[in-house]
Amino acid sequence: MHENRTTYPKRKTQMYQQLQELPKKYKVVSVIKLNKVRSTQILPLRKVLKDDVEFVAIKDKVAQKALNSLDIPGIKAIADQLEGQCMFLFTNMSPFKLNVLLAKNKIMMAARGGDIASIDIVVPAKNTGIAPGPMLTEFKEAGIPTKIDQGTIWIAKDSTPVLKGEAINEKLASILGKLDIKPVEAGISLFTALEEGSVYAADDMVIDVEKIRAEFGQAYQEAVSLSIEAAYITAENISQILSKASQHARSLSIESGFMTDETKEQILQKADAQAKAVAGQAKDYTPA
Repeated sequence: MHENRTTYPKRKTQMYQQLQELPKKYKVVSVIKLNKVRSTQILPLRKVLKDDVEFVAIKDKVAQKALNSLDIPGIKAIADQLEGQCMFLFTNMSPFKLNVLLAKNKIMMAARGGDIASIDIVVPAKNTGIAPGPMLTEFKEAGIPTKIDQGTIWIAKDSTPVLKGEAINEKLASILGKLDIKPVEAGISLFTALEEGSVYAADDMVIDVEKIRAEFGQAYQEAVSLSIEAAYITAENISQILSKASQHARSLSIESGFMTDETKEQILQKADAQAKAVAGQAKDYTPA
């Protein structure tokens, strides 16, 4: 006969309690999935964000049970999306800002078979310190030229066995690991987040910072141009508006022949030119 479970491991109980308390303490509950994330990616983030973000790794079933018992708007939508091993990031920071910070803290990692190279993989000429043996064949199959010198394998010259965007096979990944070459750039992005009742999907939180900065710059320039054209004075455009008004007044003064200290020389030059033109026409005039 099946009996309902009444006791749980201490660690699961602690996780459950954390997920009962932390969503009430912070404004933002965000989640990353750990199925493609390595511990070497998490540790630097913990250090960088330790004053602003609280990290909690937990399995989906414990998390779902804890979150579904909370009376927080939107929290059940987060629970419904959990699957497998997850990590919660609790913070008062905007999820958009948090996602940008995560994107900035990428690291270069050792390759595994099937990984895609983030850079052109350059294997420099050097003494590998590896004794001759089966590894010689692996170097040859990877297209890395070698020689034996002083009882170790030397890489004869710089080589590029894989270009950026190409797949790294298992044998090459093993070689790169032994040479301490890390060709895979790895970062973490939020899978979902809850902020004051609003639930965001992964795509919602992706921000192209440079593109947005350029758009703000363009919008600013267009706003300044419009305010100058409309003569709407602000601290940023007053000098340009006054300069434009001065130029218009000067042009109007010259066109109408209204003399001022600033325009009399140009008005007289214009009048002289017009008089000479009329005189030339009169000289060439022949009565019918």
